[in-house]
Amino acid sequence: MTVRGLPMAVPAPGLPTRVRIHEVGARDGLQNEKSTVPTAVKAEFVHRLAEAGLTTIEATSFVHPKWVPQLADAEQLFPLLSGLPVELPVLVPNERGLDRALALGARRVAVFASATESFAKANLNRTVDESLAMFHPVVERAKAGGVHVRGYLSMCFGDPWEGAVPVPQVVRVCRALIDMGCDELSLGDTIGVATPGHVEELLTALGEEGIPVSALGVHFHDTYGQALANTLAALRHGVTTVDASAGGLGGCPFAKSATGNLATEDLVWMLTGLGINTGVDLGRLVATSVWMAGRLGRPSPSRTVRALSHEDAEGQEGREAHKEQ
Repeated sequence: MTVRGLPMAVPAPGLPTRVRIHEVGARDGLQNEKSTVPTAVKAEFVHRLAEAGLTTIEATSFVHPKWVPQLADAEQLFPLLSGLPVELPVLVPNERGLDRALALGARRVAVFASATESFAKANLNRTVDESLAMFHPVVERAKAGGVHVRGYLSMCFGDPWEGAVPVPQVVRVCRALIDMGCDELSLGDTIGVATPGHVEELLTALGEEGIPVSALGVHFHDTYGQALANTLAALRHGVTTVDASAGGLGGCPFAKSATGNLATEDLVWMLTGLGINTGVDLGRLVATSVWMAGRLGRPSPSRTVRALSHEDAEGQEGREAHKEQ
């Protein structure tokens, strides 16, 4: 499932030589499915992603099953992944979630905050400041135990209820998460409304606030087809961690206007063409997304998956026709 010699690598000045992909398909992707994916299928999905070369794979979320029933099997799933030589971060909404994750040996956790009051209320039933207060003991306890903590920040570029989100408002919450002890921040374009200039403005403002670009990752949704353009803008600013979802799975169950995540395959295709190393085997990754699409009963929305799987199917038909001649 690759095209020989393509994409041709043509490096561009001012870009990193390597990018770490933070794969979110098994968590952020599957949490938005209407039906629950069997635990064994989730485990195989993560194993296949690891075999494709992804080194950071977000495994699941230790939230109450009432809120995200699709991930209610976290206790059953996580032990099935323990032998993988990859990082397996998990989401924890509060101290109870942290207790559950630590009991299973999780060494990387993430809390999820909001830059807007409306989404904080919809997602966490709290104000922004109340949610930060809830996260403080979670981060403190995790750090005391030597656990890496990621801070997700939703609605960094726009909110379905509030509209445009002022950059200083986003910077304030980022500063609070860093001061709390988060090792890394993921800047989320939850409803996919960001554009490259907006990305540059936010990253510049965060730098002026003293937040190093090395502590930042970006998480773009492709609602308006801007995810790759926004990613390139972030790379030019020095960001080297990019969230993506295999096959373009996912969205956000608490923001109905949030469509699929940036597809990992589309990201890898672009980065490969720029001569940027990811360590990912694109052919194996496409095969994994085709496999998962079959389990979900629908085609992958990723353009690269569709293009390469179509190319592979045409090639197979041609080989079979040649044999018959």
